[in-house]
Amino acid sequence: MPQHDIALIGLAVMGQNLVLNMANNGFSVGVQNRTASVTDEFVGGLKGRPKDVVHEGTADRIVGYQELEDLVKNLKRPRKVMMMVKAGAPVDSLIEQLIPLLEPGDILIDGGNSDFRDSNRRTEAIEKAGLLFVGTGVSGGEEGALKGPSIMPGGSKAAWPHVKDILQKISAKVSPGDAPCCEWVGPAGAGHYVKMVHNGIEYGDMQLICEAYFLLKEALGLSNEELYRVFDAWNKSELESYLIEITRDIFTVKDKDGEGHLVDTILDTAQQKGTGKWMSQHALDLGVPLTLITEAVYARCLSAQKEARVRASKILSGPSGTFDGDKKQFIEDVRQALYASKLVSYAQGFVQLDAAADEFGWKLNNGDISLLWRGGCIIRSRFLGDIKAAFDKNPDLENLLLDDFFRKAIDQAQPSWRRVIASGVTLGIPMPGFTSALSYFDGYRRARLPANLLQAQRDYFGAHTYQRLDKQGTFHTDWLHERKLS
Repeated sequence: MPQHDIALIGLAVMGQNLVLNMANNGFSVGVQNRTASVTDEFVGGLKGRPKDVVHEGTADRIVGYQELEDLVKNLKRPRKVMMMVKAGAPVDSLIEQLIPLLEPGDILIDGGNSDFRDSNRRTEAIEKAGLLFVGTGVSGGEEGALKGPSIMPGGSKAAWPHVKDILQKISAKVSPGDAPCCEWVGPAGAGHYVKMVHNGIEYGDMQLICEAYFLLKEALGLSNEELYRVFDAWNKSELESYLIEITRDIFTVKDKDGEGHLVDTILDTAQQKGTGKWMSQHALDLGVPLTLITEAVYARCLSAQKEARVRASKILSGPSGTFDGDKKQFIEDVRQALYASKLVSYAQGFVQLDAAADEFGWKLNNGDISLLWRGGCIIRSRFLGDIKAAFDKNPDLENLLLDDFFRKAIDQAQPSWRRVIASGVTLGIPMPGFTSALSYFDGYRRARLPANLLQAQRDYFGAHTYQRLDKQGTFHTDWLHERKLS
């Protein structure tokens, strides 16, 4: 008789922790990994794990299988199979192996970091095969997977009633009422798209925090102990968030293999897995000005050119020095600049969500999406509740910056924001996130931009035509001839 509520295939750390999360919540889970020894080691080592990781009875609810066919046979109907394997071709290969083993109405769940385009394609193909597909973003890292991640499911809507109980029970919970950080997002690749936007905002948040750190370190010369106190205070303000909290903690860790603090010994080259880049690439396809997050991606690219930067540092010169004004005010200015830039990052992210919804015919609930990020995920923060309130007040809000709460916050931060950027530029400290956020804000708030000249240039050299302010239609001018007549 079938015994398992769900199967999970792919026992890397995220997969293992999701299995433990499911079993800790009372679900029976069949597991399998391509490398048989991984399955054996995981299942065999369950009873030796700490009790806060493997609860009483959890080990008995997890069974390992070597063959996919045996695993599928032991699933309750409709069968639910969650795949936690590397994105791309490995997912397609596993789907091809599973489809012949499943029956109409069974459900395939991709919980990896898949490209939303792949999830669009897979939803269509799997539904044609008579099955259902769920492409779900899972955020929170290893700890979140075990204790409660943010889960962003999309795909075949008919699958949701069958997977809802499991996914919501294993997700993070937030007040009021232990609300689950898991809700149906939308059709096809909507779940993975929302996860991609989450990751893009994460790129922006991290870059902005790094720029704030660099300003305080380079312009004021703050020690790690002083930086800890600054970030601890910031975490009790509007900036309260997981990323501010862990940044604060980083400044306390000493280097056990040397002297001083560990953060100062880490090579200044940042890596990336590609989701931020995907978001920037699709922003270009949609024509959405995703300036801040794209600059965050480029900042990582520039950091990776370490050897070139070291060579350039011996040849190129620029301003340097420290800030000699009011130290306390400068710290507050940096805080305000960080907050304002962060608001721009989220505003751009939700504008892109709206553009993608229009492109693919999805109906997304931005307010509900913001609640999915309040717990379990990397960008969880205090003001996600303010974002929810803004969209509850106006579900058709075209840009968060137009909401009264955020408009007032930006207005209050503007003087500090502009002072910080002026000081940073004067001292030669790079701030691509801060500056691109302010440039976007200044461009968005202006009714007229210099694109009139740009259109004239395009018409001059390529006869690309232009439109006028004072009359309807499309126009072309023989600029060289008119110049001769002027």
